[in-house]
Amino acid sequence: MAAKRTKEILALLDEVYTREYKCYLNHKNAGQLLIATILSAQCTDARVNIVTETLFEKYPDMQSFADADLAELERDIRPTGFYHNKAKNIIGCAKKIVEEYGGEVPNSLEALTSLPGVGRKTANVIRGNIFHEPSIVVDTHVKRISRRLGLTKEEDPEKIEYELMKVLPKDHWILYNIQIITFGRQICFARSPKCSECFLTKNCREYGKEKGKKTK
Repeated sequence: MAAKRTKEILALLDEVYTREYKCYLNHKNAGQLLIATILSAQCTDARVNIVTETLFEKYPDMQSFADADLAELERDIRPTGFYHNKAKNIIGCAKKIVEEYGGEVPNSLEALTSLPGVGRKTANVIRGNIFHEPSIVVDTHVKRISRRLGLTKEEDPEKIEYELMKVLPKDHWILYNIQIITFGRQICFARSPKCSECFLTKNCREYGKEKGKKTK
């Protein structure tokens, strides 16, 4: 029964949002996506894209980020917030990539998560979007909506990742994240979701609870 419900959810997401792979962070290569993803922590993709438009011209490769002056890089990325920590991680990350990987972003989860400022979420963004390795990215939208849909009861992002790996077919691992980000931005908000416009209410555990409260 659970498998049938998951299949229905994915079919509706495919119908509404298509199966087109789309990354919301502008980039031309793995290094740029890695830097953009680090900058996206606690910041909107739109703001990151504004910052990286000039940032990637000033720092065209990993070597230039590795050689960057910390204070100057902090000023360059300040609009993304938490710029002290982000600048430190970007320089440390770039230095390790230059010194240990010849300036090329590695593709294994172990290697990626060994880089400063790179956790499983960032690593899976790179693996899925650049190297096309089936990966599940658990961001704030995926966590919130997967719980509302009853696909997981977990709170910890890594535990959610493993649960979703069990219930989602591999061909939807990255696709699910792309679709859910769009769904979360358009309909299923953290506060006051647009349930009246939602095409997944039949499969939403939270909607059922709220509806039950109102009829009592």
